[in-house]
Amino acid sequence: MDSVSSVDSVEIARAETERGEVVLRRRTSDSAADVLELRVNGVFVMDTLETTSEIELAAQALALVEQPASVLIGGLGLGFTLQRVLADPRVERAVVVEIEEVLIRWMRDGTVPHGPAVLADTRATVLNADITMAIAEARSTYDLVLLDVDNGPGYLVHDGNESVYEAEFLTRCRELLSPGGVLVVWSASAAPELLAVLRDVFGAAEEQAHHVLLQDRPEEYFLYLARRT
Repeated sequence: MDSVSSVDSVEIARAETERGEVVLRRRTSDSAADVLELRVNGVFVMDTLETTSEIELAAQALALVEQPASVLIGGLGLGFTLQRVLADPRVERAVVVEIEEVLIRWMRDGTVPHGPAVLADTRATVLNADITMAIAEARSTYDLVLLDVDNGPGYLVHDGNESVYEAEFLTRCRELLSPGGVLVVWSASAAPELLAVLRDVFGAAEEQAHHVLLQDRPEEYFLYLARRT
């Protein structure tokens, strides 16, 4: 995915991790005074201005399950998927797996201004772990599994995340779902190979394109949905 221009932006936080550099920037916008932008190894990941697809990741899944009591989210990001999940009163437990401890810290300490309010919800648990290990070791079942851990199989920020889009990992996700449970995977671009793998694993899967404006530039993000029947 092309990186987003950082003109008129100011760096507010930076950290070096085992996987590289994580940076938060604040930039001005025609429609918002304070926009936070998250970059990993120089690659734009998300911001607080265009959050439609992160929210839809949760909304679409929640609409497909009658009683989504237990939700697993791969990737905390800036918290918008978690926030949407917790806005649903049917949700009793939301577990978020985030590999970058610094993102969790920035959400908790107010570096991301809305972060403390989101994480204060007692239904939310945040685990600092790799999603592949967390899924492999999970003992609970979930009504929804939502994955937003990279930019998708075609625009990986970290090459090690390639396995997240492969059959072995997705089969394990299916095993963790309750009967009728739904898996949703976010991607920054169309991923026909991911759709094919999901259909092999689940028997059926759906691709949804979502049109967004990113820095006044039209883009398409994609959601891939599959249900355990």
